Amino acid sequence: MNEHAPGRSIERLRHHYEVERELAARLRKSTREQRTALFSELYGELFRRVPDHPRQTRLESAEEKRRNVAAQMRLLREWLRPEATLVEFAPGNCWLSYEAAKTAGRVIAVDISDQRDPAQPAPPNFRHVCYDGFHLDLPDGCADVAFSYQFLEHLHPDDVGPHFDLVHRLLKPGGVYVFDTPHRYSGPHDISRFFSDTLDCFHFQEWTHREMRRLLAAHGFKPAWVFRFGKTQRGIFNTVTGLAELIALPFPHKLRRTLFGRFFPSVAMVAVRAYG
Repeated sequence: MNEHAPGRSIERLRHHYEVERELAARLRKSTREQRTALFSELYGELFRRVPDHPRQTRLESAEEKRRNVAAQMRLLREWLRPEATLVEFAPGNCWLSYEAAKTAGRVIAVDISDQRDPAQPAPPNFRHVCYDGFHLDLPDGCADVAFSYQFLEHLHPDDVGPHFDLVHRLLKPGGVYVFDTPHRYSGPHDISRFFSDTLDCFHFQEWTHREMRRLLAAHGFKPAWVFRFGKTQRGIFNTVTGLAELIALPFPHKLRRTLFGRFFPSVAMVAVRAYG
């Protein structure tokens, strides 16, 4: 997510960057046990020390929220059925979950806190579950579809594998994990991008499709398809995407971002929970 907002001076951007970099360094050094409480604590500190943070000053209109939900539904729509159960991670205000509930039989929204919009009544086939980021009291194989949007990049590197293991446990064999996360070639995508070519702040990792495919396979997801041009690409486009990333790989980061960034805005994929 681009953290820039109109009207923010370079001094305010620099302040935001320095504060977030400091807090992210604390999180990087933390243990798994510490992180159960540290995430919300550090984000709270960030917002106190950076009062002009876009998440506090940017007011989304109802039309903007509808557009965002529509964009996410394009990723999900082909996998939702009246008999399907969807588990969404980090749903935030739950607008997407509520929209998906119009098609899916059941929707379970999983987050570390309840951020639902009180003005929006929850549908009857919706359930909200708070967890500590690690332990989730839901039964094995309870979901047909899992979904996350702009979430994986915020996970501590030590927590990425356990997250995929959790999703694998929740999905039925043949179920799918649909997700979108920023692409490394067009990043950094957090406040780091204004001052650094490295991920210094609350985006801990950004991937390529090739890197993500290897990670998914290691955690029991195969095949994994690229989502592009409004649909899941099951054919040769997956190979072409990998070849394009290999071609771009040798370029220096800034030149690669300039030349190829628009072609690699994010890693949007559909990963199948393998049988067996």
